[in-house]
Amino acid sequence: MSTNRFGVRTLAQGGAVLAAAAILALTTAGAASAHVTASTPKDAVQGGYTKVTFRVPNERPDAGTVKVEVTLPAEYPLASVSTKPTPGWKVEAVKEKLATPVKSHGREVTEAVRTVTWTADPGTRIEPGQFNEFDLSIGPLPDNTDQLVLPAKQTYDSGEVVDWNAPPAEGADEPERPAPVLKLVAKTDGDDHGTATTTTAAADDGHDTAAAATDDTARWLGGAGLAVGALGLGLGAGAVLRSRRAGKPTA
Repeated sequence: MSTNRFGVRTLAQGGAVLAAAAILALTTAGAASAHVTASTPKDAVQGGYTKVTFRVPNERPDAGTVKVEVTLPAEYPLASVSTKPTPGWKVEAVKEKLATPVKSHGREVTEAVRTVTWTADPGTRIEPGQFNEFDLSIGPLPDNTDQLVLPAKQTYDSGEVVDWNAPPAEGADEPERPAPVLKLVAKTDGDDHGTATTTTAAADDGHDTAAAATDDTARWLGGAGLAVGALGLGLGAGAVLRSRRAGKPTA
């Protein structure tokens, strides 16, 4: 009787391993993609132009996202900012006067876009468990920094506003509400402003590849958790069989 109890207990422990591993894998995958992020279809080259995509997931189970506002850095003004229409959403780009004019393509720029806001039409929102993407074409990118920090505000139809505005800190853990960050790479001899600008089709393909890689990683983590749990169940079942055989009288 005692050996059988031990086997059942071992089997239960194996089941617990399965549940814990699966929950850990799914939680880890969700946490890695739960905030507003910025990405480009290929390397964003200093001094060039690029399309940047803001991916906005809905984090609330009982509310929908109805407004997204992105702030562009005042210290690195972008002379050219173009918006891409998003079905069901109105977009507004607001310019501000620059404290110090900048030169761009031989002309003086005295104002630049500081905020871009997407507002959902009535009846439209990012539903719980879903995400949407919003695109900008920007440039020329600065050549005196290796990243652009692009704070975002996410507004829910419940009235809640979430600020994704914490800048990254080298060597520190990711903040609770990190700001989207666009990484920039140095220009090489093979780069020029023309090649830094991509067509919509090529940009979409590149972003889909990045999204697929993220989804594959999440699935791999979930699969790894299930595999570990299954191993625990197998060990528990083996213990039960061994305990029963040990308790059976010999002929």
